Formats: sequence, structure tokens, C-alpha cells
Amino acid sequence: MANATPTGPTTSGGIVELRVHGVSGAGADQVLDRPHVHQVAGDRSGGFYRPRPGYPDSTGTDGVTLEAYRWGDLPSGTAVRTLSLVFLLPFMLCNVALWMVPANPASTRGFMALCRVLALTLTMLYVLSIVGVALDLIAWRCMGAPSCLAGRSWLSWLGGRPTGLRLGVLALVPVAAIGLVWWLGARPGHSFDAFRTPSTPTSKHQLSAVGQWDGEPLVGRLRSAHVAAAFATLDGSLLAARASQHRSWVMVILLAATGAVLLTCLVLLTVVPSIDRTDPAPRVDAFFRGLRTIACGVTVLVIVHVVISPAPWPQGRALPGYGAMVAWLFVSQMWLVTALAALVIWRRGGGQRGAPLRALGAPVFVTIAAGLAVAFSAELVYRVADLLDREGTTADDLETSPPLPYTWAIFGFFMAVMTALLVAAAVTRLTRRGRRRAAQAIVAADFPHAPASAADRLRRVERAIARARFTEQLEPLSVVYAGLAALGLSTSVLGLLQLMPGELAQRYVEVPEGMVNFLIGSGSYVIAAVLLGLVVGGLFAYRTAGFRRYVGVLWDLGTFWPRAAHPFAPPCYAERAVPELAKRISYLVEEGHGVLLAGHSHGSVLLAATVLQLPTRITDRVALLTYGSPLGRLYSRLFPAYADEPALREIGERVGWRWINLWRDTDPIGGWIFASHRPGEGETLTGPAALVDRRLVDPEDVVPAPSDSVPPPILGHWPCESQDEFTESVRELTGRLLAERRTTG
Repeated sequence: MANATPTGPTTSGGIVELRVHGVSGAGADQVLDRPHVHQVAGDRSGGFYRPRPGYPDSTGTDGVTLEAYRWGDLPSGTAVRTLSLVFLLPFMLCNVALWMVPANPASTRGFMALCRVLALTLTMLYVLSIVGVALDLIAWRCMGAPSCLAGRSWLSWLGGRPTGLRLGVLALVPVAAIGLVWWLGARPGHSFDAFRTPSTPTSKHQLSAVGQWDGEPLVGRLRSAHVAAAFATLDGSLLAARASQHRSWVMVILLAATGAVLLTCLVLLTVVPSIDRTDPAPRVDAFFRGLRTIACGVTVLVIVHVVISPAPWPQGRALPGYGAMVAWLFVSQMWLVTALAALVIWRRGGGQRGAPLRALGAPVFVTIAAGLAVAFSAELVYRVADLLDREGTTADDLETSPPLPYTWAIFGFFMAVMTALLVAAAVTRLTRRGRRRAAQAIVAADFPHAPASAADRLRRVERAIARARFTEQLEPLSVVYAGLAALGLSTSVLGLLQLMPGELAQRYVEVPEGMVNFLIGSGSYVIAAVLLGLVVGGLFAYRTAGFRRYVGVLWDLGTFWPRAAHPFAPPCYAERAVPELAKRISYLVEEGHGVLLAGHSHGSVLLAATVLQLPTRITDRVALLTYGSPLGRLYSRLFPAYADEPALREIGERVGWRWINLWRDTDPIGGWIFASHRPGEGETLTGPAALVDRRLVDPEDVVPAPSDSVPPPILGHWPCESQDEFTESVRELTGRLLAERRTTG
């Protein structure tokens, strides 16, 4: 841990410019644009840096002290952590959906209950996918077939053993899988002395809650409930197979205990308000831990019963009851998603400004999460079945073919993806003319005297602006894909009727069965390609700053929000970053400094949440400079209850409207917050909020400067610390801080 005391050329009463980077994960030397830096507070994961004294340019504009907060390693600092985000992506998306609550929901408690039950179904699906591999495909099918065991020493050691023994031994695989996510979820997401917020909240807006509370008590209770439900899912799979042939009073007791555990988990997640207590509650916590312990004990009894039960097992090509459990889980997810969408649409976001699709983020994200979880689970079972199959026969003759619900899931996922891609292509083409026309108007206003030789450069700028404006089309496209994914989930009920996609298509649509089977196989490869793409994207996002600037926004957005729905989602880095920023800013102000907060991209979101936590005596000495900020363009759409206009206005009021926001038309992520100020567009906004946004012309010119041979680059979402407009904004805000201090002092 570095020293917490600032070092360097700062004198009491000066201005500290504290820069917070965005999703690029840039180094402190890049953020400060100084080659020689040293750490003055924090640690390797998140720390504060300053230029080394004694070197040239160790200060900023007009002599202000430069400081940078580097937090890039908090959400994805190592390759292992980045890859964990990839495989925990459905859990993360479902957790983010909880924070997409509309500004005025019809029922906040109902909204949270639906999100948490959907999160629980993802955990159950995770267990069922491992059960499908270990118990259904391997223990039940392959180990009961000598042709499957031939030449496979890693399986033949249990070949010929009683069915109960095979199931009992292989049940340890899903037990280990549950233990893995249990261990991952229990690992501390941060290690630091948190900034303790005052007993009275400083802001009425919910964005201030991010990073303000200790989420570990809630996460611990959610974790206990999910672990208990995971073990109960395993128990239900084993008992369903056993009950198909044999019933006894022991079976009745075990089934009742398993059902009671699942029912208790549902009640705790939906009805009991004590789960949301943010302070340690010994009795409540002990109850949740007790439920988890009971579930573990029941699992041990179920496995022992399955192994020692002398009754004969049924003869069948699939684990009895497994396919039905999977299908009913898919159908339950579809109905829960429908109920969530109905609850959100009922109030339509409470009159939020902007698009009519505002506040639909929760059902969209949770549907995408469920669709990905179903696709990943189906692909796992399908790939293992393909590995075990040696005959290469059709699915009808294949003894190791996956259950029909998984076949329908792959088919539904493939059709949803292909249809969504076709719709995206159509929307791209239909909106291209309008986006290019708007881009041409912007370029014409920005470069009215461009020479004819710059025609090619002007076209490149127009294309960059047109591409950046496509971000607004992602909202309806995501809604379309979510609807298609929900429809794909609903088709799984056809698996309960033992209907094959190929047979059904041939009977009613007159599509050749071979073509449908080809599409199912293609869908499996598409899912594999998606998984591979996520892995490659995670690795490149960790290793390549330029790649991470665009792809990494997903990881940083997802892990910004605390784990309030799914305990196995990646840890929330805001629980460290926001309190750490608040503590540092408070320290600097109490030492007599004024603080200019400069946040790029997602760094501006961290600063917004921090400003709402600071008391007035601190914010009176603070100014805010944001650039490439997604607060108005993305967060106000996706999180209307947390980044709505009243919350943004309170941020401005807290800093005395010493706030400047710089944005570019070529930026696909950042944008204006209150007013665009484009040339030729009339603005109706008045008051201090109208002076916050300032548009940067990008590129600075379309012809080379007299001292250069190439024209200035198109910067898009890149930071602008080296631009003159940034320097002028720093000079203006520091001047206002100094002037107000002289007035009040």
C-alpha cells in the first residue's frame, strides 16, 4: 500500500486536477500525459498517481497539481478475472437488469422479486447442464453401453456397476460445480478500508447508493439461497429418476425436504424484506446459512439413498424426468420474462424524457441473459453428446443425443440470432440515408471552407459520424432480439411433447427435415463461435487498450453495479472505487485544496456517483469536467431510476454548476448531457444546465496543418486531454474555483 499522504509540488490552497480514466484501462502515465509518475495512495489494483517532482512539466494547466486515479484493474485486472467475466456473463447481465428499474415502477418489490427469481433459474440451469453431462449422458447412457465404454479407460472403471452407484459417484461432478461457483462468489471482491458515508444520506437520488453501502451482507444471503437451490436442483434430478421406478417413505421424505428447500428459497427472495438489509443481522444471516446447511445435508442423504437403494432402476435411453425438468425450467423463464415485461410496460418509465422504449432495459437484459444461459447449457450438453457419439448416426438412432428441450433451445437460439442479424442489416440500410444526411449537415457546418482536395477526408468524417449515430438504433434492435429469444425459449415446451424440430417443420411447413437438422447443427457451431468470440474478446480487452475501449465497456458497465440479484456475478468494483474517490477528494479539500474532477467515459459515471455522496462542505470546493461521458446518452436510457434528469441536475447543483461536458459527434458512446449545441439547431434549454455541454469539432481539421503531412485524426471516443478545448475548460473551471474561494474567504 502506498502512502496516503499526497506528495509533490502541491502547496496548501492550490488546485488538484484529479483525472479518472474510462474503459480504456490506460496507465497513469497516459492519463496524466507525463512519462514519469509515482503512486501516492491506493494499491496496484486501484491507486492515485502524480507526476514525479523535479521533471519538466510536472504540473498541469496554470500550475495545477495533476493526479490520476487508475481503477482499470478492479473489474478486469488479470486474464483469469477477465475470462471469468466471459463465463459468468449471463449472471452479470441478469444482475444488471435489477438496476434497470423504471423511475416510477408499478411495484418496486414485484420488480425485484421477478429479477431475483429469474436469477435463481439461471443457477438452476447451470446445475441442470452439469447434471445433463455427468448423470444423463455419462452415468446413465454411456456407462450402461459397452460400445460407448470401449477404449475409454477414463469411463470404463465404472462400467458395469449398478446404476445407483454410477449416479451417486458421478453426482460428485455437479457437487463440485456448485462448490466452484460458491467459492468464486465467496471470494472478496475488494480489500480496502471503505469510506464511511454519513449517517444521513447526502442525496435523495438512487445513484448515490452505488458504492455507498456494504453489499456483502446481501450478497452473502443471496449466495446461501442460490447454493441451497443449486443443491435442491441436483436432489430433484436424482429423486425424479429414482421415483420413476421406486417409491417409499424415504423417497417421500426426501422429496418433501427438497421441495421445502426450493420453496423456502423462493419465499426468501420474493417476500421476506430482511434479505435487503445492508447491515449485519445475526439472526437473518444464521437462518440463510442454516438453509444452505440443510440443503447440503439433504444432498448427502439423497446421494446415499440413490447408491444403497436395492430397488431396480427403469430401462430407458435417457435419465428419467431430466428432459421434463429442463423443459419446464425454460418455460418458467419465458413466463417470468413476460411478467417482468408486462410490469415495466404498465408504467412505461414514469414519463422519462426520450425514446418510447425507455425503461425496457430490464426485460431485454434478463431475456438476453436467459437466452445466453440456455444456449451455453445446450451447447455444453450437445458437444459432450457429440464427443460420446461414435456412430455419427442421426439424432433418432443416437443413444447419446441430448434431450429434446436442448435441441429446441439450439434451434431457437440460431433462428433468433439469424433473424436479429437480418433485422439489423435491414435497419442499417434503412437508416443509412438519414444518418448520412445528418452527418453531411454536421460536416458542412463544421468545415464550410474545406478545399476540393479534402473531399475524401470529408467523406470519412461523414461515415464516422453516421456510424456513431447508429448507437441510437441499438435500443430497438435489442428489444427485437429479446422478443425473438423469448419466443425461442417458449418452443422448448414442444420437447415435452416429444416433437422433433425436423419432424414438425416437415409436417406443417413442408421444410425438409434434413435442412432443419442442418440448421440445428449450424446453431451449435454459432453458439461455439459466440463463446470463442467472448473468450478472445476478453483476452484482447485485457491485453489491448484500443480493443478494450469499445469491447471493455460491457465488462465495466456490468461490474459497476452491486450484486443485488445474482451472487455469482463478478464483484462490483464501484464498492471500492466510489468510496475510495470520495475519501481522497474529502482529504484533499480538508487539506485546503480545490479539486477539479476530470472524468473520461465511464470515469465520469464514477465521479457522478461520488459527487452525490459528498457533503456540501466538500462539493463547495469541487468542479467537474466530463468528456466522452455516457451519462446522458446511455445511462439515462438504461438506468432511468438512477441517471435521470433530476439526478444529473443535482450533480450540477452540488458543484455549483462548475461543470463542463465535452463531447464529439464521432463518439459512439459519449454524448451531450443537457443540450447538444450543434450549429443550426435551436436549443430551448435555459438556465445553468444549458451551459454545461460543449461540442468538440472532430477532427480538428480535414487538411494537414502547415507543419504536418497528414490531417488531424478522427478521435471518436478517445480522450481529449491534449486538446486546446480541454486546457481552456480546465483553466475556466479552476478560475471559477479560485474566484469563489476568494469571494467566500
